Amino acid sequence: MSRPAVPASDSCAPPAPDRVLTVVSADGARLHAEVHGPEGAPAVVLAHGWTCSTAFWAAQIRELAADHRVVAYDQRGHGRSPASRACGTDALADDLEAVFAATLAPGEKAVVAGHSMGGMTVMAAAGRPGFQEHAAAVLLCSTGSSRLVARSTVVPIRAGRLRTGLTRRVLGSRAPLGPVTPLAQRILKYATMGAGSAPHVVEACARIVHACPRRVRHSWSQVLDRLDLDDGVRELRVPAAVVVGTADRLTPPVHARALAARLPQCVGLTELPGLGHMTPMEAPELVTGKIRELVTSYVRTRADEDYDNGHTRIGEGA
Repeated sequence: MSRPAVPASDSCAPPAPDRVLTVVSADGARLHAEVHGPEGAPAVVLAHGWTCSTAFWAAQIRELAADHRVVAYDQRGHGRSPASRACGTDALADDLEAVFAATLAPGEKAVVAGHSMGGMTVMAAAGRPGFQEHAAAVLLCSTGSSRLVARSTVVPIRAGRLRTGLTRRVLGSRAPLGPVTPLAQRILKYATMGAGSAPHVVEACARIVHACPRRVRHSWSQVLDRLDLDDGVRELRVPAAVVVGTADRLTPPVHARALAARLPQCVGLTELPGLGHMTPMEAPELVTGKIRELVTSYVRTRADEDYDNGHTRIGEGA
């Protein structure tokens, strides 16, 4: 049965979760997490990026929750997760492991989709036992593993020390973002989205980003400035698909191509013409479709396992 179309103005509004829980990470940090969709359905875990929140995944949650169990959580300091002193890639990996333990059954597999810093979270956790227990496949959207500031093209000048220094100041600024004005939306659109992005999507994205506390924004910008997860890429031994917009100024396609070349099991690189950094919001149908493809290919449901176990018993008794 087809579902009624969601008005464009409402498509970016986060849906109400079926269950809300507080996940406690290894260092005691408390994380807001949400579960959407039916119990027993194939699982998807969503990790958002720098300055974002669970609301960033509204389109994916809305579409997938009809027949998937979707877990989304706020990174520490973002959304409804309080800030903590620990701020680094180990903390990101700890948090993802804690979310797995709190929302998935022992041995249960899920597709993990990470956008930007969420993708870096996946890379940071790749060698962890909890990740290896629960990750069936991953989708890496608009992300990179190292040299983020040097390769960013947010400052539109030739690559070099000057551009790197100016980019570091822009991304690491402690200045408040202020209200979501038309000018603020134009600035955000230039830095993070493609030229063809719909106005209601730009506004929704701006509201999410502007809601991030400036101290949190600054602290995590320093982590991204020093980022080096190249070893984590090599540890990521599950099937991995990569998506990037060709107009991405924060993590340009050079990062996605490097990931695709180094991932042990890359199952596809998709470059989206004219799209920017916020691919799950700019191309929601495509990103959702990629997640569905990975679930279909790599996640076995409990019904599948029960069916196979039943046939094994029948075969053994013949």
